[in-house]
Amino acid sequence: MPPPDTMYCAQQINIPPELPDILKQFTKAAIRTQPQDILQWSAAYFTALSKGETLPVKQRLEMPLATQKTDTGLTPGLLKVLHKQLSSKEVISKEDLQQRWVGLCLPLEQLDTLLSLGNFSANIDWMQFLALGCSALGGTIISALKYACEILTENEEGGAARIPFEMFVGLYTYLAHLDGEIPQDQTDCFLSSLKETVERQGGMVQPANFRDETFPEM
Repeated sequence: MPPPDTMYCAQQINIPPELPDILKQFTKAAIRTQPQDILQWSAAYFTALSKGETLPVKQRLEMPLATQKTDTGLTPGLLKVLHKQLSSKEVISKEDLQQRWVGLCLPLEQLDTLLSLGNFSANIDWMQFLALGCSALGGTIISALKYACEILTENEEGGAARIPFEMFVGLYTYLAHLDGEIPQDQTDCFLSSLKETVERQGGMVQPANFRDETFPEM
């Protein structure tokens, strides 16, 4: 006859004291992030947790972009997570980016498209990739820069979403160059038109400073 099932009493089960809090934080993170593949995302979550790395977790629950037919692609919240995970280095490896991308359950086809558009190799300038990611979210340069401000700002949520002007210049000139249809003199004129406002704002720029009518025609 098979041996009877082992019986345990409450005194025999040792529950680590930190386990309830770990599971509570994990559950909250999963609800905020809404991963498409909970097992794949969970592996990335606990791997990052065990290594003391930035967790693949959104700050808040977000609705899918109106431009997306499904909610499986890149969103501002997920791009912000990637920025927190990867921005400690100016140049990142393609392998590291792919690992973080997969951990957030994002489609590899979208990543391949962005890498191809940026003509990236094994090493990737993170801010350039971020600019391309923002462009994928917005579709136009002005929309991309608004997303960039919201992702990169250190202001509290709901604030002015300001970023340093030098950072803005780098993002704009990269996207304008990639677009290929904006003459250099128009780029220079547009950036020059912002300087007075930027100086009054302590060297910071925000979305309200670059409305559609202030942008060079594309």
